[in-house]
Amino acid sequence: MAELMKARINADSLGELARRIKKNHPAFESEAFVSEILDADWDSLELKARIRKTALALGKTLPADYSQAVTILRQTAADYPAGSDGLMLMCLPDYVELFGQAEADWEASMAALEQMTSLASAEFAVRAFILRDEKRMMAQMAVWAGHKSEHVRRLASEGCRPQLPWGQALASFKQDPAPVLRILELLKADPSPYVQKSVANNLNDISKTHPELVLETARRWQGQNPVTDWILKHGCRTLLKKGNPEALALFGVAKNDHVKTTGLMVMTPVVRIGEELVFSFAVAAENEAQVRLEYAVDYVKAKGKRSRKNYKISELTLKAGEKRTYVRKQRFADTSVRKHYPGRHAVTLIVNGIPQGTQAFEVRAMD
Repeated sequence: MAELMKARINADSLGELARRIKKNHPAFESEAFVSEILDADWDSLELKARIRKTALALGKTLPADYSQAVTILRQTAADYPAGSDGLMLMCLPDYVELFGQAEADWEASMAALEQMTSLASAEFAVRAFILRDEKRMMAQMAVWAGHKSEHVRRLASEGCRPQLPWGQALASFKQDPAPVLRILELLKADPSPYVQKSVANNLNDISKTHPELVLETARRWQGQNPVTDWILKHGCRTLLKKGNPEALALFGVAKNDHVKTTGLMVMTPVVRIGEELVFSFAVAAENEAQVRLEYAVDYVKAKGKRSRKNYKISELTLKAGEKRTYVRKQRFADTSVRKHYPGRHAVTLIVNGIPQGTQAFEVRAMD
């Protein structure tokens, strides 16, 4: 997956960008721009390094005057049709991050990021501005939270996530997320699913360092709007996976001693890498109960230690005396985010945050 993503920044897409820039700035040296990027090291560069190298090449080949250069890039961005490859064009906000942080360039940079984020998300670029002047940038984020474009509103949330994957860490927000929560307060009932997911992910980030603060926020927001309720539940997913009793109770899942599981059985005691784990179990309730079903896999890592990952099965209401049987499959094929190793693994069934039983199985290399 990562290999496919970085491959989208290539000679063809760079050539297309160069042609569009030249249309708006005839003096632009297209060939020099592309050759500056596609040197002997290019094939070894990963995705973010390719984005950064492209932005640096823009800095070398565009006019030295930032105001003139960013105007050219804004015109170029406007020329791209909707649905263009935003990943390829993330070099545009990256250019703003690299060259547009001078005080005199602030307004021009904000206008550029606001425009460009609809084409190529500026969620990484804004973080440098937060680190440079947190108060001023968060005031800008509050303005963006009321923007008519869902892309700009999402930027207000996504750009200040304390632990944005691939993004610069925002240590001050990990220590005190209050400024972030003030932005999320403005977006907690946003009509766009694109924005809603970002707000939930931001809350989930905060829950990893300040669980009580997120739970307190959830108590304040809950019940005001169905959209907000969805955001809260998705934003508390890590707390729910960890079986946090208050989080479970907040979303209607309390500890139920009368909910029982039986017959946890691994049907594939030996799983070769590339194959599937198959297991089954039954769950029943003596009295009517709200049930959250999950399972955890203890994966063997490269050095023999285990790492647990939880997977949600479903949330359901069991009637008094009702019993349901499940068969689940978990694929053990290597991906860009997970590599599997031979060894003794385990699967654990979890009901309402409480482990109910564990079965071991063996993972072996492919023949």
